[in-house]
Amino acid sequence: MPRPSYRGNATMERVTLRIPKQQIEEVEQMVETGEFPNRSEAIRSAVREMLNEQSESRDEKRNRNRGWAKV
Repeated sequence: MPRPSYRGNATMERVTLRIPKQQIEEVEQMVETGEFPNRSEAIRSAVREMLNEQSESRDEKRNRNRGWAKV
């Protein structure tokens, strides 16, 4: 079972994943150019963005089914 780590107010868990080498090299390039402080933050940012997009997509579908327009 992963051991949680604590940073700020968020409880974080360690996750191990496999990513194609080219994608990791692109992430490392973003770190080297200062877009992110480290690889972990870059990956956390990508996950947050994906979750936000999924949430917005679900909201749009719900609103479409109700006949509401997104403003």
